[in-house]
Amino acid sequence: MERHDGDLVFGLDIGTRNVVGTVGYKQDDEFFVIAQCNEEHETRSMLDGQIHDIGRVGRTIAKVRDTLEAQADVKLKDVCIAAAGRVLKTEEVRVDYEFPEERVVTSEDIHNLELMGVEEAQRKLNEENDTKFRFYCVGYSVVRYYLNDDPISNLESHKAEKITAEVIATFLPEDVVDGLYSAVGAADLEVANLTLEPIAAINVAIPEAFRLLNIALVDVGAGTSDISITKEGSIIAYGMIPHAGDEITELLVQHYLVDFKTAEHIKLTSTFSDKIVYQDIMMLEHEIPSKEVWELVAPTVDKITSEVASKIIELNGNQSVSACFVVGGGGKIHGFTQMLAEKLSLPCERVALRGEEVLQKVHFSQEEIKKDPLIVTPVGICLNYYDQTNNFIFVRFNGERMKLYDNNKLTIMDAAMQAGFPTDQLFPRRGKEINFTVNGKPRIARGGTGESAVVKLNGKQVSLSTPIYSNVEIEIIPSTEGSNAEYTIGDLQEYTKEDIAFVVNGRSVICPKFVEVNGSLEPASYEVKEGDRIELRNYYTVDQLRQFMDVEIDTEREILVNNVPEKLETLVYENFTVNWTVLGSQLHYDETEEAEAEATADNEEAEEAVVAEMANDLPSEIAPTIQQEKPEIKPEDTIAMTVTVNGNKIILTGRKDYMFVDIFEHIDFDVKQAHGRAVETLVNGETATYTQMLNEGDVITVRWVEN
Repeated sequence: MERHDGDLVFGLDIGTRNVVGTVGYKQDDEFFVIAQCNEEHETRSMLDGQIHDIGRVGRTIAKVRDTLEAQADVKLKDVCIAAAGRVLKTEEVRVDYEFPEERVVTSEDIHNLELMGVEEAQRKLNEENDTKFRFYCVGYSVVRYYLNDDPISNLESHKAEKITAEVIATFLPEDVVDGLYSAVGAADLEVANLTLEPIAAINVAIPEAFRLLNIALVDVGAGTSDISITKEGSIIAYGMIPHAGDEITELLVQHYLVDFKTAEHIKLTSTFSDKIVYQDIMMLEHEIPSKEVWELVAPTVDKITSEVASKIIELNGNQSVSACFVVGGGGKIHGFTQMLAEKLSLPCERVALRGEEVLQKVHFSQEEIKKDPLIVTPVGICLNYYDQTNNFIFVRFNGERMKLYDNNKLTIMDAAMQAGFPTDQLFPRRGKEINFTVNGKPRIARGGTGESAVVKLNGKQVSLSTPIYSNVEIEIIPSTEGSNAEYTIGDLQEYTKEDIAFVVNGRSVICPKFVEVNGSLEPASYEVKEGDRIELRNYYTVDQLRQFMDVEIDTEREILVNNVPEKLETLVYENFTVNWTVLGSQLHYDETEEAEAEATADNEEAEEAVVAEMANDLPSEIAPTIQQEKPEIKPEDTIAMTVTVNGNKIILTGRKDYMFVDIFEHIDFDVKQAHGRAVETLVNGETATYTQMLNEGDVITVRWVEN
């Protein structure tokens, strides 16, 4: 037999009772096995297809590897494996892809369509999954293709506007897959390909031509019986029942008082010999007829075949199949195929063991190997390596194993997306932004920029676009977030300076820039917060200026803005002149005459008091500066006046008459300590202005009011 070492495939059938290893190569449509061995587990380290003792199973695998390396004179590193259908879940989906315009379908188009189906099946399973387990896709089959909605056997090279695939995907829980990988790793091997045992078996037992028929394949192992169904050229369903050969063996253990290994010997010998010789645990030797064993196990075989038949009918749309093939050692027990035929309502010849008949194109260099049902699945695992419909790779992403659908273009970005790694943690992240409005228009203050994610492949720093392959270690350290945004009113482009000046009645009045935040006046140092509504003004209205100066003006007289008669709502901008008449004063400026100098001392004192009150009534950072020329005040007769302020009597002296503002010279009330609070002023219980005239005996209240 010609050697092809460069193309050798190493397959392992890790069963409940033993591990079968196969090494061979494919040439045309034939497969040549150059080495094969079978090693039983030391103890019951596997149950129902599930690994319970990873270390012991790993040691058994290592023995198989060592034997095969000696037989084939080759170093083995990569291995193909298959998982039993324990806790198997399947999903059937239909996916479409429409081209922008009619074009010829390529093999890559078909491959991408199939992967769309697998991804859709995974999404559907995730929605239905009500367990704590994560499920891995371990194989899929295309049930049917459609070309422009018409069924077709092969899409490639046809012109199409739309292609469709019906896909059936199979999934196993995370712990099953992880156990297999860990056991293989314990033997210093790496997984090159993972498939499902019924997929591996059907590729050998039911050739493509036979799949046009409605046929069931049952792989009866030690712990599980795996089932697959074909119809109209495709595999239409997979299933499993957790009952198989071990239940028969355990029955023999109890009945004949033997260990498990001896019970296996009794079971196997009963399939080809009339007499069985064995030794029980008391070291007593016995000889029994095989017929005795057949009669003993018949009820158990009846139970197993009943459940297998029930599962087949369920998977096949609640009807029986046309024929059933049986592979695996468990199916060789006497009466198995006959009972299964009865349960499926089929003639006995339509339910048969498949061994040598389906291995005609498989050749063994070891002459002692017999082509029987035990060999079908191990050979199928090797052949599955060449089947590109199961093209997956496994990688470790941030310490967790994950499976990717390989299109030969996979990058670290693909792995990150498949793992659900947050996209915003791949790229530099800005700190928290501030959203606010300025004069009704949205504005955003951006946060600082963070650092990019650190991406490593097998410990070496790389980029997100770096290609990946099977069994690599990927680590992504999330990107960092920049500092949160910080912004003040003074940072606004529109806020060029902090004050605004007007000329009122010939005097320069410097006022704070009129900035409101959420309806409250704020200074330039105010730190803007999320959702703030900022109204920025480079003007006052005449009425706002009047309110700011806290004066009462005679609205019956003309109000002049830049020597033009205006109204209270007129806008007043930087350096505009405003002339008005203050109530209680004869002071008035005509638009064609200069201001009269005959204003009374009373009104002069009133305006001085207003200016002083305005300066004291504002926080120091926005206090107005009012510059004015003080006319010479002639001495006048004065009076004394007694009033009550906050419950205390005080005497006002030194003036002819008195305004509210005069009381601040006699009480301990610092108006510079506002801290955002307002001052409430009352005279005899009524709200009063700072320029309100006082009378003998007035009761005055002045106090802080919290906003």
